[in-house]
Amino acid sequence: MTITSSSFAKALWPGVNTWYGKAYNEFASEYDKIFTKHTSRKAFEEDVGLSSFGLAAVKAEGAPIQYDTEHQGFTTRYSHVVYALGFVITREIYEDDQYDVVGEKKAKALAMSMRQTKETVGANIINRAFTAGYTGGDGSILCVNNHPNVAGGTWSNVIATNADISEAALEQAYIDMSAWTNDRGLKIAVKPKALLIAPANIFEAARILESDGRVATSDNDPNVLKNKGIIPQTIVNHYLTDNDAWFILTDVQDGLKYWERRGDSFDMDNDFETENAKFKASARYSFGWTDPRCIYGSPGA
Repeated sequence: MTITSSSFAKALWPGVNTWYGKAYNEFASEYDKIFTKHTSRKAFEEDVGLSSFGLAAVKAEGAPIQYDTEHQGFTTRYSHVVYALGFVITREIYEDDQYDVVGEKKAKALAMSMRQTKETVGANIINRAFTAGYTGGDGSILCVNNHPNVAGGTWSNVIATNADISEAALEQAYIDMSAWTNDRGLKIAVKPKALLIAPANIFEAARILESDGRVATSDNDPNVLKNKGIIPQTIVNHYLTDNDAWFILTDVQDGLKYWERRGDSFDMDNDFETENAKFKASARYSFGWTDPRCIYGSPGA
């Protein structure tokens, strides 16, 4: 895979006006709008849940107090993975390159590859939210209708009937989240933090959340989603692969996490025998989720 003079013959000749393909603009960082960043100094990190306590019981006069117990909940492990990429060029092309195409521009291309690898790995947590086999600490996929409780029973963070994004679907999502409880069945106050969509849903989401009146109706009713600020923010992620799927990120803590064991690092060295120059980049991190109450989703109709 060594890049030689024949790979970039035109770089050795003066007169080339421009090289294209390495100067595209990139989207601003998007994974950090979805995942909370943490740093790690270990090979893996674990989050362990607690079952909490149930409702208080009536105590009769002179009777002893009933005592409850608490259990260890589900364990979520974040195993950090190394992602790396590099390239090798001969000393001759490095010396003769007239336009800094091989050295400088390829280093920029390597940085772009590392950035978009991280975006893709992060987005795949959401892309696989409904895909069997990609499970979290409770043994279930991210978005499903039967997340188990340690104390028994199940709960759902998906819409009952698959639906594309709409005013009615977002209202139902809010109603569903308002009924969520903790592991022991006590009600919890969960609020939507942001609507997460693919670029194909930008326009429909804007019509639903930004119009003063209800969308696609002649009724003179106010847009309650907007007036009450039910969903305060919209996040567009260009690495989501399903244009029909949509998600609501909530304010539940210990949800979607990005653990950085080692940030992006770039190095170069020369091979003594061949005099080839080697360039490499690597990083070590993991993405995942702890409490799936951090998200509500629909795969679309």
